[in-house]
Amino acid sequence: MRFEAVLFDCDGVLVDSEPIVNGVLRAMLAERGWVLSEAECMRIFIGRMVRDEKERIEFHTGQPLTEAWLASFRERRNAALENELRIVANAQAAVHAVHERLDARIACASGADRHKVELQLRKVGLHDYFEGRIFSGHEMPRSKPHPDVYLAAAAALAAPPQRCAVVEDTLIGATAGLAAGATVFAYVPQGEAGPFLRAGVAAVFSDMAQLPGLLA
Repeated sequence: MRFEAVLFDCDGVLVDSEPIVNGVLRAMLAERGWVLSEAECMRIFIGRMVRDEKERIEFHTGQPLTEAWLASFRERRNAALENELRIVANAQAAVHAVHERLDARIACASGADRHKVELQLRKVGLHDYFEGRIFSGHEMPRSKPHPDVYLAAAAALAAPPQRCAVVEDTLIGATAGLAAGATVFAYVPQGEAGPFLRAGVAAVFSDMAQLPGLLA
């Protein structure tokens, strides 16, 4: 492979979690009076931390976004993930192939909290590939679209960011990878490739089975 390390996002790249999490979030926001369609909720919150949208949530609900509410959201979210989460099609084989070729120089760099990332990787049988190399945007000075989590992952693997590939599924995440100086590959199983290509990603692909070949 021409890269020294490969850095994977988690949600939407390795696990099909986003519809589950946004379903919980939609329900909890509706309980507070802010009713969103599935598409609206995805557009606003995909790739972002809920707490980063504090002002927007408080404006539409008329209620403060408290730590207790966030804790309740995480509890309901985690329960739903435990019951419903599935791996992204062909992700296991892709991760295995990249892990073998790069002698384990891979990492998972997510904008989500560490508990959620580790829960999900364990649930779908991917945790062993990333153990000791899991990075959370919640633990960085800034989360995505800032590059901090990808820079931390690259540094931990002793790989220059310019020699790293990043695998992302959102424009926010792609922006973070590009800002880190990495080469970004956008997994877009549905939707338009144009915005990602205009942002400067190296390639857009629709099946995780394609990833090892793209990285070679």
